[in-house]
Amino acid sequence: MNPHVHFENVTVTYGRKTALEDVSLEIPEKRIFAIIGPANSGKTTLLKCINRMIDFIPHAKVAGRVLIDDEDVFRIRNVYQLRRRVGMVFPLPVGLPLSVYENVAYAPRRAGIHHRHELDEIVETCLRQAMLWDEVKDRMNMLGTMLSGGQQQRLTLARALSLRPEILCLDEFSIAIDPVTTMRIEDILRELKNQMTIVLVTNLVQQARRLADYTAFFSASRLIEVDETETIFTNAANQLTERYVTGDFG
Repeated sequence: MNPHVHFENVTVTYGRKTALEDVSLEIPEKRIFAIIGPANSGKTTLLKCINRMIDFIPHAKVAGRVLIDDEDVFRIRNVYQLRRRVGMVFPLPVGLPLSVYENVAYAPRRAGIHHRHELDEIVETCLRQAMLWDEVKDRMNMLGTMLSGGQQQRLTLARALSLRPEILCLDEFSIAIDPVTTMRIEDILRELKNQMTIVLVTNLVQQARRLADYTAFFSASRLIEVDETETIFTNAANQLTERYVTGDFG
């Protein structure tokens, strides 16, 4: 299977600090790919390289190549187009100071979609996918920032889906969501992988086991091991990986 995203000898530094060190990694298309590891192991940095959010970090330097379908993302001139292809959901909700409706419709409008019927369809579909529709369908004009923290996080997910990205990056998406809703969104992600590649950073080790087709384990800025998820959890090649997934440290 050809990789959808390919890291080739990627090293990322923030000034004197190394966030990722010589990482080579292939992420297959239309699969859920989990990234696990202790804090400060480079997981979020890896996500930010895929759609070049790393560009916003002062003093960040990237060596090596990150490829999407064999195209080097750091040579792409239209970064906005790249970020339409790669959706991103961060650990804490980042709501726009707009209505619930406009939070989801904002990106499609920017992309040139203006017909109300089409926008209505996109908004409803994305809110349903984020398990939020039933809670907000009667208050679409309410400011998104007035929703609860968990609802705002799901609104952020709906907004990320609004441009139908080919890659969806999730950085601890469930940190502000209750366990029942988390499980329901996991079901949706299993359906979405038929349409897009999903890259999931999670500190919930069992979430990776439940959800991911492949899992990569990082520690101290290095990729320690990557394999099919069940292999990582039952027959890890590296002792450090085994210790982490069994809860010996983390």
